Amino acid sequence: MRVIVINGANLNMLGVRERNHYGDDTLEKINEQLKKMANASNLDIEFFQSNSEGEIVDKIHSCYNRVDYIILNAGAYTHYSIAIRDAILSVNIPTIEVHLSNVYKRESFRHKSVIEDIVIGKITGFGVNSYKMALYYIDELRKERE
Repeated sequence: MRVIVINGANLNMLGVRERNHYGDDTLEKINEQLKKMANASNLDIEFFQSNSEGEIVDKIHSCYNRVDYIILNAGAYTHYSIAIRDAILSVNIPTIEVHLSNVYKRESFRHKSVIEDIVIGKITGFGVNSYKMALYYIDELRKERE
């Protein structure tokens, strides 16, 4: 089973930015943890991060007929990117929305997600464990299919 973790704007600054919301882990460290977890579960995993909405759309498009699941933390694009929403719909790949911080305990503009009604699930507020929970879920689906 092939999984891609796509991270959006400013997530390359993890470990530096707003540690009270995002913690001390860098994106590289998070990816290393997910890679170990995926390897232990026999999942193929790849990672992508961009601050550019268009590059994220292009990456989602490139997943068509190649990737089984997308784990997506679109960052601020979550709240307004119809282009990313349309990209998810166009490839028809099950997608899990994740957020490190609890968006519902933050500014009201962060409460709205333009993708939450098209993803298979949303995990928010558990730090790096948000990603791990998404990967765990995918692994459980893989086990059910075997």
